[in-house]
Amino acid sequence: MTGKLLLEAILKFAFGIIIVGFLLFFSAGTFDYWNAWLFMGLLFIPMFLMGILLIIINPNLLAKRLNAKEEEQDQSNIIIYSAILFILGFFLAGLNYRYGWYQMPNIVIIIASVLFIIAYLLYAETLLENEYLSRTIEVQENQKVIDTGLYGIVRHPMYSATILLFLTFPLILGSWPSFFLFLFYPLIIQKRIEKEEKYLEKNLKGYTEYKKKVKYRIIPYIW
Repeated sequence: MTGKLLLEAILKFAFGIIIVGFLLFFSAGTFDYWNAWLFMGLLFIPMFLMGILLIIINPNLLAKRLNAKEEEQDQSNIIIYSAILFILGFFLAGLNYRYGWYQMPNIVIIIASVLFIIAYLLYAETLLENEYLSRTIEVQENQKVIDTGLYGIVRHPMYSATILLFLTFPLILGSWPSFFLFLFYPLIIQKRIEKEEKYLEKNLKGYTEYKKKVKYRIIPYIW
């Protein structure tokens, strides 16, 4: 099981590097795109370390995170829309660098890199707090509501972290056009959360009470 899981994780990791690298460097027309190297380092080095950690302490959770196949058509469509958004965003960032459309101040790139690291730490903490986390909407055997830690602050800390991660992507890449495109991502997540919460209220015992206890979905006192 672990050997097969390790192979799957390595293949998906390598595939991610190839796809992201291709989109950025091909559209930029050069490998001399320092923002892209910075971004890929910030993205893939922590991802690699997190994968090793999960292989050691919780391989079942890693298996769930690698499974992105949705059974519901609406949720599958959301994943497709997100993928299209990322492809367009990365490609647009490369074109912005190639043609020098809009220059982003270095201070913005630095701040975005710091926020990215913070968001990744929140992402990792969420994985540690919730062993039931899956990339598909489902209720697992013996699953219970998690209402402590980050889950005591917002109902979907994983989405909070991923929204912050994805909004920093184009800033690190130095692309304002990509940033404005990525602003559609929270709207996509909003649709997914609505569907997910309806499912959890119906199928996960105690979730309705949890919603009353923790009122905010993504951002405390705002959303």
